[in-house]
Amino acid sequence: MRMKQRPPGRRPAMPRLARTAMACMVSLGLTGCVLNTEHPDAMLDVPAKYGNAPRAAKAAEPRPEWWRGFGSPELTSLVEQARAANLDIAVAMAQIIQADAQAGIAGAPLLPSLSGSGSAATQRQAGSGQPQFGLGLSASYMLDFWGKNRATLYAAEKTALASRFNREVVMLSTVVSVANTYFQVLAAQDQLAVARDNLAAASRIQGLIQKQFTAGTASQLDVSQQAALVAQVRASIPPLEVTRRQNIAALAVLLAKVPAGFRIDARGLSRISVPRVTPGLPSELLARRPDIREAEAQLAASSFSVEAARGAFFPQIELTGSAGFQSKALAALFGPGAWYYTLVAGLSQPIFDGFQLQNQLKQAKGAQLQSLQAYRKAVLSGFADVEIALVALEQTTLQQRLQGEVVANSRKGFQVAEEQLKGGTANLVSVLQTEQTLFSAQSTLVQVRLNRLLAATSLFQALGGGWDGETLASTPATQ
Repeated sequence: MRMKQRPPGRRPAMPRLARTAMACMVSLGLTGCVLNTEHPDAMLDVPAKYGNAPRAAKAAEPRPEWWRGFGSPELTSLVEQARAANLDIAVAMAQIIQADAQAGIAGAPLLPSLSGSGSAATQRQAGSGQPQFGLGLSASYMLDFWGKNRATLYAAEKTALASRFNREVVMLSTVVSVANTYFQVLAAQDQLAVARDNLAAASRIQGLIQKQFTAGTASQLDVSQQAALVAQVRASIPPLEVTRRQNIAALAVLLAKVPAGFRIDARGLSRISVPRVTPGLPSELLARRPDIREAEAQLAASSFSVEAARGAFFPQIELTGSAGFQSKALAALFGPGAWYYTLVAGLSQPIFDGFQLQNQLKQAKGAQLQSLQAYRKAVLSGFADVEIALVALEQTTLQQRLQGEVVANSRKGFQVAEEQLKGGTANLVSVLQTEQTLFSAQSTLVQVRLNRLLAATSLFQALGGGWDGETLASTPATQ
C-alpha cells in the first residue's frame, strides 16, 4: 500500500493508538500492519493514565510559553533571547534547509530532463575544409512504473519532516537548559546569602565565647571549636562563588553571547513560583513530544526506503528523444531539410549484479528495524520521563515544606541558645550543635528549592513543552 504524498510542512493526522496496535499506527499507512506482523515485538502497551499523576487535579495543560509560569520576567527575557540566538537551534534550522533540498533532489527523477546543445565544427580532408553546424534539444524521462523514485521522494520528505521535529527537540532542550542554569545561579546566590548570614552569626557567637573566656567562664577548647566553625563557614563561600560565576558563563553561551561582561539580575529562588501542570493522557504524549514524532517520521522514511529498494529489482523503462537542426551551411541551418528528430524507448533489467540489490534491500530492512526499535524506545522513555518527573515534583514539594519546618525550628533553637549564652546560662556544646543544625538546614532548604524547580522543568520537557494545538512541522526553517 502506498501512502499519498504529503508536503513536509503539513501535519499528519493525530494518531489514535490502541494499547496493542501502536506499531501498526506509526507506519502511517505505508504497509498497513506489515510492521506489526513482521515484528510482533513492536507491540507496546500504552497505559490509560500515569501512575504518579495527581489524583483529583483540575486540568492544567502546559502553556505554549510555559517558562512564563515561573513568574520571572528575567527568565522570560533570557529564554526569548536563547530561542532567537542559540547556535544549536541555528544548526538545527540549517539542517532543515539541507533536508528540504535533499527532498527536492530526490523528487527530480520524477520529472523529465531537458537539455539543449549547439555545435560548429570544421573537418579538413585532402586540402579542403567541410563545416558542420548543429542545434538540438534532447529530453529524457524515466517511467516510475514500480514506484521506486516516488518512494525515494517520500523517504526524503519524511526525513525533512524529522528534521523539523529535531529542531523542536533542540529548541525545547535549549529552553530547559536556560531555565535550569538560571535556577542554579539563583541557588548559588541564595547559598552565598545563607553562608554570609551564618558567618555573621557564627562570628557573633565567637565574640560572646571570647568574652566568657576572658572572664574565665569558658575554656580554650570552647573558643577553638567556635573558631573552627567560623573558619568552616568562611571556607564554604569560595566554592559557591565558583558555581555562581561558572553558571553565568554557561548561560551566556546558551544565549550566544561572550561570557565576559555578561550579567544577570538574579534575586533568589524564593521569588520563583512553580506553575501547576497536569500531564494529560499517555496517548497524547505520542503526538506532543517532538522526539517521539521525530522517531516516527524516521520510521516512516525507512519504510519508504524499503519500498524503493524493492522497486530496484524491476525493469527500468526510459523514454528519450531529441530534435534539432543540422546543416553544412549556417544559412541553411533552419531550412526544412536540416531538421531531424529521434525517439527511443529503452528497458533495462538487472540480471546479475553481485547481489548488490539484495544487500541493499537487506540494508534498508535493517535500517527499518533499527528505526522501529528507536521509536519503541522513544515512546517508553517518554512515559518513563513523565513518571520520573511527576515523582520528583511531588516529593520535592513535600520535602520543601518539611525542610521549611526544620529551618524554622532550628532558627528558634539557635535564638534561644544565643540568648542563654548572653545570659551566661547556656551549655556551649548545645550552642555549637544548634549553630551547625541551623546552618545545615538552611543550606539544605536552598538545595531542595532548586531540586523542585529542576523537577518542574523536567516535567515540562517530558511532556514535550507547551501545548497550543499548533503543528510543530509547519514552522518554516527560516523563522
